[in-house]
Amino acid sequence: MNLLRTTAAVLALTTGLLALPANAEVVQENVSGDPMYTANAPSGYSMAGDILIARPLLIGATVIGAGLFIVSLPFSALGGNVGDAANALVVEPGREAFVRCLGCTMSGYRED
Repeated sequence: MNLLRTTAAVLALTTGLLALPANAEVVQENVSGDPMYTANAPSGYSMAGDILIARPLLIGATVIGAGLFIVSLPFSALGGNVGDAANALVVEPGREAFVRCLGCTMSGYRED
């Protein structure tokens, strides 16, 4: 009976995760006149999903990437690509987790 419950739970979660893109809504543009806010006008649902799902996963990816960077540091130093490894494993996930606005799809600040 435990196997049946586990299989049903995995099937339900997988089906739910596969249905997420079908339920995604189109973000309407803001008409406030500010080009930065018009480009990034996230809805409340995308902000809630970002703070509850994406940010914890990105923070976890940053921590795991830092650990992997430390493990790979001797090999990266021998290969001469320490900066590239640090950027890919630590800086990029950290930038997405801490610099990107809540619910936005682009990271960082745009200066026009």
